[in-house]
Amino acid sequence: MSETRRLAEFIAGLKLSDIPAEVVAAAKRLFIDWLGSALAGKDSRQVAILEAYAAAMGPRGGNNAGESEILVSRKKTSPYFAALINAAASHVVEQDDVHNASVFHPGTVIFPPVLAAAQAEGSSGADFLLAVIAGYEAGIRIGEFLGRSHYKVFHTTGTAGTLAAAVAVAKLYRLDVDQTIHALGSAGTQAAGLWEFLRDAADSKQLHTAKAAADGLMSAWIARAGFTGAKRILEGPQGLAAGMSSDSDPARLVDRLGSRWALLETSYKWHASCRHTHPAADALQQLMQREELRHGDIAVVTARVHQAAIDVLGPVTSPATVHQAKFSMGTVLGLIAVHGKAGLMEFEHHALADPEVKGFRAKVQMALDDEVNTAYPQRWIGKIEVTTVDGRRLSARVDVPKGDPGNSLSPTEIEEKAVFLAGFRSAANAQEMHALIDRMRKLEGETKLGFLLSS
Repeated sequence: MSETRRLAEFIAGLKLSDIPAEVVAAAKRLFIDWLGSALAGKDSRQVAILEAYAAAMGPRGGNNAGESEILVSRKKTSPYFAALINAAASHVVEQDDVHNASVFHPGTVIFPPVLAAAQAEGSSGADFLLAVIAGYEAGIRIGEFLGRSHYKVFHTTGTAGTLAAAVAVAKLYRLDVDQTIHALGSAGTQAAGLWEFLRDAADSKQLHTAKAAADGLMSAWIARAGFTGAKRILEGPQGLAAGMSSDSDPARLVDRLGSRWALLETSYKWHASCRHTHPAADALQQLMQREELRHGDIAVVTARVHQAAIDVLGPVTSPATVHQAKFSMGTVLGLIAVHGKAGLMEFEHHALADPEVKGFRAKVQMALDDEVNTAYPQRWIGKIEVTTVDGRRLSARVDVPKGDPGNSLSPTEIEEKAVFLAGFRSAANAQEMHALIDRMRKLEGETKLGFLLSS
């Protein structure tokens, strides 16, 4: 039996009663976290363009022609376009969740299509949660299967994310094993996402998540209708791994299915930047506090990193946009050094305009570190070396960055983060968010999920 079929059998047979209570509770917290990120994408140029595209190409009949909700505008459209827009919106501010070992952002490609499909289908809260968990379990394993070589060129959230979305919606639609395999086949043949956009400050990262979510939904829908896909799209001789990886491991697809709950390994993002910057940011923050340093006391900073950090962050030498600055190690560390944090407001107001941040950026370099590189991607170690202007050589390390399962955000921190993100562009006020958070705590009891913010 192929690994694809074994994975599909697990997904098709999964029941909410099979899933530990802690996993269900974690899925709700991840939903709260994702919702904040999605709402923070309001008024971004990329999302506005995709919403205009949906208005031109989607259902006719005004702003409320459809069964699914566009969160940032509270309008309605078809499930496909709701998934497309909400997925783009939730990947704008770089605060959505990430799974370390797969180097994959699950929430931004799983919640949008499942929410859109659940609203259109009249699905229950329990069905929604089951589908989301199925998507996390499959998507993370697919990302791990594709290996480190894949990530050097391909944005795993765009590639594996398309299949994760397909699995999640397939579960919501209650597809059988063969239909789930067909959904995977159609999703895999559409999977895409290349890192080249970072060199040009292009908008492709939001397109990756938008298309992954929408095309995953489409793949499940057409599978339900009888459309067939390749049966071994993942590990076949002309499948995904054959074209996109040199170190794929099919055993990762079925790793401890039913006993290892990969969703619990998912990290929350604390800094509003690419996850590859977080370990070094934490280490610099700790070093400056420990040594009582100011940014002017520092002459040189060396972030000792894994190879993927160099591959992704290295091309960004002089960021031209706020989003591109989130992929600049120098800018992130500059915000930490000058302003004490690298949050949304710091990026918005200081990442490009602050001459002290720009000056600090010139002091930062990255160097490949054998220990850090060997530990990655299972562990993301942060190491910083600093030379001060008076000649001292200082160092710090972080073994578990803030937000990782061993150093996770508390439920209160997650909720406060979501409320802040929702208010960042006035997409939802605190009262609305607290009401939604209360509702999400009891989500499995809802007989019909319905809309979150739209009337």
